[in-house]
Amino acid sequence: MLALSSDIPTWAHRLPAGRKFAALFGASLAIALARSLPVQGAILVAAVALYLSCGPAFARAGLRALRGLAVIAALIGAWHWLMGAPETAALIVLRLLSAVALANFVTMTTRLEEITALVDRALAALRTPAVLRRRLALAIALTIRFVPVLSDKATRLTEAWRARSPRRASFRIVLPMAIMAIDDAEQVAEALRARGGV
Repeated sequence: MLALSSDIPTWAHRLPAGRKFAALFGASLAIALARSLPVQGAILVAAVALYLSCGPAFARAGLRALRGLAVIAALIGAWHWLMGAPETAALIVLRLLSAVALANFVTMTTRLEEITALVDRALAALRTPAVLRRRLALAIALTIRFVPVLSDKATRLTEAWRARSPRRASFRIVLPMAIMAIDDAEQVAEALRARGGV
């Protein structure tokens, strides 16, 4: 659900990565603590306004990356609604959409090199050994890189299922998705070993 860094230049790309992640931390804290529907709604509106402030092309790309999340949020909300907790359902949906939308905005406007450099500096301040810092920074970079790739593969797998069967894919794509993820992980590991990586 998190997109890769966007090639569309925006004002947010010029902001330091540290400030963006500090703001994201503060916003995530506010999202977690706020129990008011109007406050949660205002946070989501502010998140959408951030996307729109970067232009229509950027906004379309960013919000398109959140389509899968919207489905998941709707399912979670429907479950809580059926359990007789409509306010809780609304809070959970708003929190989920706001938190991931803001995180997606930060990853779209921050290059991967900036993120790994920020992680390295933060760990260095904690006096973490250089080897461990490098491994953690690489792990975070790979995680961020893999999320949109796996999301895209899941979409294509679902479309392929729909083209061949009248039944919904549901849990049936979990095993092939797991196999694809393991295969991708093995290929990346081999590439890292070949280049003398960690």
